[in-house]
Amino acid sequence: MDIEELKAGIEALVADRSRLKKREGKVVDKVIAALDEGLIRVAEPRDGEWVTNAWVKQAILLYFARMEIVPIGPAIRDAGDAVRWRSESPSYYDKLPTKRNYKKLGARCVPGGVARYGSFLGKNAILMPGFVNIGAYVDQGSMVDTWATVGSCAQIGKNVHLAGGVGIGGVLEPPQAQPVIVEDGAFVGSRCIVVEGVRIGTEAVLGAAVVLTASTPIVDVRGTQPVVTRRTIAPRSVVIPGTLPKQFSAGEFGTPCALVIGTRTESTDKKTSLNAALREYEVAV
Repeated sequence: MDIEELKAGIEALVADRSRLKKREGKVVDKVIAALDEGLIRVAEPRDGEWVTNAWVKQAILLYFARMEIVPIGPAIRDAGDAVRWRSESPSYYDKLPTKRNYKKLGARCVPGGVARYGSFLGKNAILMPGFVNIGAYVDQGSMVDTWATVGSCAQIGKNVHLAGGVGIGGVLEPPQAQPVIVEDGAFVGSRCIVVEGVRIGTEAVLGAAVVLTASTPIVDVRGTQPVVTRRTIAPRSVVIPGTLPKQFSAGEFGTPCALVIGTRTESTDKKTSLNAALREYEVAV
């Protein structure tokens, strides 16, 4: 697979969409097939930073424009790169079939779990009755627990636990916007919401009901003075929901923030370090 050739083909279609449903449009199908196999990613780590591949997002947008809404039954794969579907006894009515290559990838999908074609789940990843959207990448050993959702293009690292009801936001436009990143070994507690390109660092722990947006104050209270940042939770931070006072015309009220209250011990035994952090800081998950 020639990545530069795929990229050039997508950029040519962005410049001239009149060829999208003709032979030239098949490059879009190849990109989505590669996403489904985990061969390419919407965003990837490079030298300690995350780089967003805008052209891959553009391919997803072109794919929606290329496809028609149809009744969708069990998906089957052509001899080539395209995916088609049987329409008898349809389960859905959409432009995209559901993901079907779990066995090949070594991932598990529990009844009630749905991942769209063009998403990726790595070896030993588990999808409970939740949802994973196109372009999302869930790396090996990670758990998407009951009613958790992984939005389009979100990047979930290795051995991450997304607890029940977690909402990981998606983003397709603008193409250059960074998706939500949850790095290796992180634990995201029940009913947390993480959106707008927020980055959760390696082995960080979010207690239940933490809400993180691009504008949410992240207040580090581990020192003698609070330190306020936004958008990024540092590696191994232990975080709980909090409030900050804010003056309004009607009076002073508390507004949401995230409080960094501790640090998870660095350990080769990740489960032990997680349990120790939850006990030490009395974090509900």
